Amino acid sequence: MSSAGTGLAPWEAAIRAMGGFALVASSYRVDFGWRRSGIGEIVIRKPRKFVVVSAAERTEECRVDAGKNCSRNVRVQALPFLRLPSPRPRRASKQRDFYPRCSPKNTAPQSRGIPPKRDTGIANEKDWGINLLNESVSESGTNEDGSTWYHESGVDHGDNGYQCRWARMGGQSNDGSSEWKEMWWEKSDWTGYKELGVEKLGKNAEGDSWWETWQEVLFQDEWSNLARIERSAQKQAKSGTESAGWYEKWWEKYDAKGWTEKGAHKYGKLNEQSWWEKWGEHYDGRGSVLKWTDKWAETELGAKWGDKWEEKFFAGIGSRQGETWHAFPTGDRWSRTWGEEHFGNGKVHKYGKSTTGESWDIVVDEETYYEAEPHYGWADVVGNSTQLLSIQPRERPPGVYPEVDFGLPEEDPLDPDPK
Repeated sequence: MSSAGTGLAPWEAAIRAMGGFALVASSYRVDFGWRRSGIGEIVIRKPRKFVVVSAAERTEECRVDAGKNCSRNVRVQALPFLRLPSPRPRRASKQRDFYPRCSPKNTAPQSRGIPPKRDTGIANEKDWGINLLNESVSESGTNEDGSTWYHESGVDHGDNGYQCRWARMGGQSNDGSSEWKEMWWEKSDWTGYKELGVEKLGKNAEGDSWWETWQEVLFQDEWSNLARIERSAQKQAKSGTESAGWYEKWWEKYDAKGWTEKGAHKYGKLNEQSWWEKWGEHYDGRGSVLKWTDKWAETELGAKWGDKWEEKFFAGIGSRQGETWHAFPTGDRWSRTWGEEHFGNGKVHKYGKSTTGESWDIVVDEETYYEAEPHYGWADVVGNSTQLLSIQPRERPPGVYPEVDFGLPEEDPLDPDPK
């Protein structure tokens, strides 16, 4: 349902009424060219058989009419999308396109300051086109329009046989209003640790700025001695003309026995409205699975709304529960909570209530379906990490042993839950 159909402007918080109560504001999509178009929420009526949708894409509501079984609505709501236009035409981000231009005999590299897109997850190796040179390079120059460029590459060494092969390039306009930088690296040490990484950032003459980084690592877990691969990405963009921007952090972790963890944290703002989203999936490799998500938004006028759910399953036995809520500027709060208990014998206990007095507590015959294994697991990530695995291992001299760091994990840099 588009914003035009509701009679509301696309940037307004179009509240959808359900059961006489406002629940969730419709989402919008915004380009930093500030052409706006509304994207309404999509409601799909599902049959009794519960089919799990991606943890990042669904929220659930459960209502019971008098004398009828519980039916489920799955609400798929597109979160706001902000994208910065590139100051120059897009080109394929492949380093091999650049290297022929690095010689002083050739022209300077073209700007590749392309802002990241939202909700694209973690890119694969082939999408980054990492192709490091074996020799050191240091070049720079000035173009006919006064803009400058540079290209550098080299190798760094450190403790534990640490080695980092890197390359970076960038440029800026004559007045410094536009700028772009890119850096690639390949790391390894005597412990067998291997890493690939990319970092990009830039800004344009309108004041829009962006930054993104991607990493892929292989190492041996100190406790289990199992090989692990971890992939992560962080992205952000900010408008130079309005109070708008977004940030997202994605991660995936895998080990050789099927243990898998995935998740994302996202945040965005457009003038008076802000939104957050967190979700996670955890598979223990033996059939146990945990999935959860939490989404919420608020306006400067004091209105807040959100939706969250969680599910835990093992061998057909488990539970689901969730809550949809809305807080009004007057201080009033509406919420509906729901839950399911799956006993593994075809019986499901469904229950719930809301602040308006509705409630249900029934047992139904229903087939239980859930995903016990990730759709993208250890075999998949190994098959798509050929460049990471091809990094030459560092040979450890006799009698030299690596130092092991048992430092604490970093704190979450995202804003706390404002509820």
